[in-house]
Amino acid sequence: MQKFLECAKEAASIARNIIATEYDKNAFKITIKADMTPVTEVDVAVEQAIRAHISKHFPDHGFFGEEEGKSNIDSDYVWLVDPIDGTKAFVRRRPFFSCQIALMYKGEIILGVSTAPSFNNGEQFYAVRGEGAFRENGERLSVSDITEFSNVVLSSGNLKSLAQDSARWNNYGELIKQVNSTRGFGDFLHYHLLAQGSLDLIVESDVNILDIAALSIIVEEAGGVVTTLEGDKLSLETSSILAATPEVHAKTLKLING
Repeated sequence: MQKFLECAKEAASIARNIIATEYDKNAFKITIKADMTPVTEVDVAVEQAIRAHISKHFPDHGFFGEEEGKSNIDSDYVWLVDPIDGTKAFVRRRPFFSCQIALMYKGEIILGVSTAPSFNNGEQFYAVRGEGAFRENGERLSVSDITEFSNVVLSSGNLKSLAQDSARWNNYGELIKQVNSTRGFGDFLHYHLLAQGSLDLIVESDVNILDIAALSIIVEEAGGVVTTLEGDKLSLETSSILAATPEVHAKTLKLING
């Protein structure tokens, strides 16, 4: 596993340098994809650089990137990469974007590196299945010990799909009534905050597996629980997230789904 982690960290370092340089220039070309989300030439350049680095070390591995799609996807090992998760923030000069690199083995996420080039001096969290979650400096991460809704800090991301499900939307309203406070940190940030014990619950109904693959294993290895809103294990088709401390996750799953 160490060789995979070192490769991922090296790829993240390459990405961090490209992103930081172009962010400072603020002169990149922006286009709009079919789903009406922005993509920049930086997104594409970063993904190509990550793919080239990983392929050099592991040419038989599969690759699934946000901008250039899938290759060798039937391999036992598949790398999942979002070169700039939070492109809207990147374009609008908000530092809440990140580079997400994860490795999946036979359908299970086994490694994740999450790097935020312009946030908190280039914050990076990483995890390997069964070995814990850590900051870049080696400090171990741990979720909070919160168990009761009355003490919970809830952060939400995009909730469009949840809002269209009237029953579960009402249940979500009940959740909001019971928790201590609600915030909307979004993107990588609320997962980093959950992993370090600064908040306790995340609800998102509109995500892509590439957005959260690396973040999910970081939270899990920090002691949290991550599933879909239905309680299912994450997969390439995952589109929603419920992430929390163990007790809070179980209570929220029951409440949200009635």
